[in-house]
Amino acid sequence: MISLTHIEAALHAVDAEVKTLLYNNSLSLSEKDAKMLPLLRESKVLKQTYEDLCYLRDNPPSSSTGCKAGTYRKD
Repeated sequence: MISLTHIEAALHAVDAEVKTLLYNNSLSLSEKDAKMLPLLRESKVLKQTYEDLCYLRDNPPSSSTGCKAGTYRKD
């Protein structure tokens, strides 16, 4: 899956940004916290997405008709 490689690259980029902020001594702790919180949230979402895609890759749906989540949605 190509999307897995893109997610891995995004995870590495976010981790690099977090490390850069951690080692930046010119910022106060509150500034670091304010800048790192969105990055850590993004990292958490990317990790969960990566795990979900790996699970789907290893355990594809058995139904030949595909996902039926859209049939229950009310637009």
